Amino acid sequence: MESLISLVNKLQRACTGLGDHGDATTSLPTLWDSLPSIAVVGGQSSGKSSVLESIVGKDFLPRGSGIVTRRPLVLQLHKIEEGKEYGEFLHLPSKKFYDFAAMRKEISDETDRETGKTKQISSVPIHLSIYSPNVVNLTLVDLPGLTKVAVDGQSESIVQDIENMLRAYIQKPNCIILAISPANQDLATSDAIKMSREVDPTGERTIGVLTKIDLMDKGTDAVDILEGKSYRLKFPWVGVVNRSQQDINKSVDMTSARRKEREYFSNSREYKHLASRMGSEYLAKMLSKHLGGVIKSRIPGIQSLISKTVADLEAELSHLGKPISTDAGGKLLKIMDICRAFDQIYKEHLDGMRSGGDKIYRVFESQLPSALKMLQFDKQLSVENIQKLITEADGYQPHLIAPEQGYRHIIESSLVTIKGPAEASVNAVDIILKELVRKAISETMELKQYPSLRKEVERAANESLERMKTESRKATLMLVDMECCYLTVDFFRNLPQDLEKGGNPTQSLFDRYNEMYLRRIGTTVLQYVNKVLLGLMNSVPKSVVYCQVREAKRSLLDRFFAELGQKTTNQLSKLLDEDPAIMERRSSLVKRLELYKRAQMEISSVSW
Repeated sequence: MESLISLVNKLQRACTGLGDHGDATTSLPTLWDSLPSIAVVGGQSSGKSSVLESIVGKDFLPRGSGIVTRRPLVLQLHKIEEGKEYGEFLHLPSKKFYDFAAMRKEISDETDRETGKTKQISSVPIHLSIYSPNVVNLTLVDLPGLTKVAVDGQSESIVQDIENMLRAYIQKPNCIILAISPANQDLATSDAIKMSREVDPTGERTIGVLTKIDLMDKGTDAVDILEGKSYRLKFPWVGVVNRSQQDINKSVDMTSARRKEREYFSNSREYKHLASRMGSEYLAKMLSKHLGGVIKSRIPGIQSLISKTVADLEAELSHLGKPISTDAGGKLLKIMDICRAFDQIYKEHLDGMRSGGDKIYRVFESQLPSALKMLQFDKQLSVENIQKLITEADGYQPHLIAPEQGYRHIIESSLVTIKGPAEASVNAVDIILKELVRKAISETMELKQYPSLRKEVERAANESLERMKTESRKATLMLVDMECCYLTVDFFRNLPQDLEKGGNPTQSLFDRYNEMYLRRIGTTVLQYVNKVLLGLMNSVPKSVVYCQVREAKRSLLDRFFAELGQKTTNQLSKLLDEDPAIMERRSSLVKRLELYKRAQMEISSVSW
């Protein structure tokens, strides 16, 4: 049992050292709450401090009027075989206190360091370990005494603040409540019993201690309470007799006080039959045994909790990423790794491993064909326009065989209209690629940590896509220009001859082509334009994919990477301006993970 109590002592010290003291306001998992402990609860002037000093056998607690205990005191007692008694504070690990008066002063000083001298309270505990041959292995948490009114220098909320602190401790299922009540007051008005009843109505976790039995009015006794008749708890009540104020003033030592206590119960007619389970010495041994039993029963659950929490903490730390390196090389490597993660996600969208890339396919399979089919050539191929273009192409001298230049002008004026749908395809794909940039950025977890880097990556990616769009527009429109500047030879070879189709060179310059001939020219040109459209319907997507999609996959951030190599350490640091909340969270998680791993090692080291 002693090794189990020592185990919990180590874990509690580790908890406090790494910032875990059961604070309900934190979102971090708490090991403190799962560790069995004994919380000492009592009102002011209930004799709470005297009980603790009797258990330790030393005067070491601050005394005075008002609220003296303003921070929880985790008191860990370690029994040693021999040697001089001493104490150690967790906040002063290298210093041993052999003078218990100095120990009392340090408790007061450390309280003031946390709360100031304003008599306010704090939930951050003070850890004190006492090593002595005269104690049992035991851990107690001394909590501020319950009070009714605030004193000078305290806020009006102090009464409620103390109650909230105590309730936060004793409502935890692993907390054993040591409820201190004075026997010379009505038990029905006991602050400790009232509060313990709120959180432990069946009395399963409450151990009642009755103080000041020797100060009861003549003719009255506490036998009914101690025998569990007037207020029953699961565990029998324990009566103690503290030193009187006169004894304290005379510096009566604890050895004498304990002897007087034993004599009081042994010689008292009312309490003689209960003497074997009365007194501070019995209380200490009973608490040590009970605490050891509770710890033993809770260890399997604590082990499971620790294993699960370690896995959860490691997962969250992995999600947050590693802390930022301080040197330029480390920062550059960090940025490059994050950018590669973004680039990989972007490629996965384009390759179909993630959603979004299919929209580009729909541009080529639906938007482009629909736009080309909707082109209207009525104006270019009207009889009037055909006649105008052919006549203008003849100039002052009529053509001899076929109006070749006229055909070229008609075809060119028709093909030029294809540039609109072709350019629209370039723009549509550009919009999709930029949309996928935003999507990939939102899915790159590492970029969420660094707002400036996220902004720069989005800027660099969009600038690259703009350059690619410009090149794609040139290449795609060039395809149309190619069709305009070089017509297929077979088309001319199959053209109807002028005389065969009604042309009459003997007629006037403006009247030698009949309407049927002009309409046939329009039909022939439309057939040729449709043939070109079919070709462009295949070649435009190839051009767009080659110039935009392929390049986006290959070199989206290449220029940004080149820029990074020219940046100073300070400039790189500005890119890695991690959210302070995330930095603080990571730091807290690292400490908490250290605590839980240490707890795993400590539990594993205990012999079962």
